[in-house]
Amino acid sequence: MLTIGEKNLKSRLLLGTGKYPDFDMQKKAVDVSETDVLTFSVRRMNIFEPSHPNFLEKLDAKKYHLLPNTAGAKTAEEAIRTARLAKASGLCDMIKVEAIGCDKTLLPDPVETLKATEELLKEGFTVLPYTSDDLVLARKLEELGAHAIMPGASPIGSGQGILNQFQLSLIIEQANVPVIVDAGIGSPKDAAIAMELGASGVLLNTAVSAADDPVKMAEAMKYAIKAGRLGYEAGRIAKKRYATASSPMEGISV
Repeated sequence: MLTIGEKNLKSRLLLGTGKYPDFDMQKKAVDVSETDVLTFSVRRMNIFEPSHPNFLEKLDAKKYHLLPNTAGAKTAEEAIRTARLAKASGLCDMIKVEAIGCDKTLLPDPVETLKATEELLKEGFTVLPYTSDDLVLARKLEELGAHAIMPGASPIGSGQGILNQFQLSLIIEQANVPVIVDAGIGSPKDAAIAMELGASGVLLNTAVSAADDPVKMAEAMKYAIKAGRLGYEAGRIAKKRYATASSPMEGISV
């Protein structure tokens, strides 16, 4: 069970809803993933105009915890405004804070992320900030009261996987709130590695929606995250320099 704020989640896979070939494919992928949480960009939805396309129109939103994000924001002010809009529309009081500081890499602006997180926490939001794999920044976000920390594995949508396992493991080791690995996941292997490091969950979108077969990839990610979590809980063997026989010879007559 994964707990974020007051939300209890059965699945540790958080899934995005954008970039699918069509809404039917999106629904099939979401269904097979067995996710509890769907994330989407508030700016990509005209939430006050029913006649416009709705990225959730094929999905039963009541079955999921919705996690709107502030994608497109570059300042704390823009992120806060977007979060308020989502809350006013009745979507959710849970928000993924994104305040982008670099258009080329889409890496977050640490200063604006801190500002937005602090204000939205004061306003009663359940806040999940997207951040870089910076240990000190993650700690400061937690100290503010963030309900989870969401460090990127690599640049958004890049599919490069986890570029710095060491940094990520430090964040996970020292955090007292859930750490959700977000951005850059490309394959089930990447998701499994994140979970074996001790992450509480993985949020991904492009790795599924842009796959040749999004439905199969969604199912693969589901199993990879379960396997990675079980492996972490089981505790892997220590790495050794030399071989150790799996069938000891002691007590065997020759």
